[in-house]
Amino acid sequence: MAGLDKNTPIPTEIKLHQSSRILEVAFNEGSIFKFSDEFLRVFSPSAEVRGHGHGQEVMQVGKQDVTITGIEPVGNYAIKPSFSDGHDTGIYSWDYLFEIGQHQDMLWARYLQQLSDAGASRSAL
Repeated sequence: MAGLDKNTPIPTEIKLHQSSRILEVAFNEGSIFKFSDEFLRVFSPSAEVRGHGHGQEVMQVGKQDVTITGIEPVGNYAIKPSFSDGHDTGIYSWDYLFEIGQHQDMLWARYLQQLSDAGASRSAL
C-alpha cells in the first residue's frame, strides 16, 4: 500500500449507521463507499488478521454479526474502529479505506470463495 501523500483522497465525511451496520465514507475526490461492519472486520489491517508477512493472513470466520461499537480518530490520517468481538487493533488509514473501497466487490467475492473452499462460515454458530 502506498503511503499518504498530496494525492491521497481524504474523507470529508465518515458516518456510522448503527442500525444498518454500515460505515459510509465520502472522499474529497467524489467517491462514497459503504462498508458493512463485517467487511471492515474481515479486512482489518491489523497484524492479528493480516499476519506479519505474505502468506501469514488469518482467515476471519464467524464475523457476520459483528458490529462497530466505536470509532476513534488516529491523527489526521486514519480511524481505529472497535468491534463487538473485542477486536480494536486495526488502524484504517485513508489510503487503505480508499483502496478497499475501490476493490470492495472483488475482495468480498474472494473472501466468500475462501470461506467456501475452507468449509467455513460467516455465521458465528
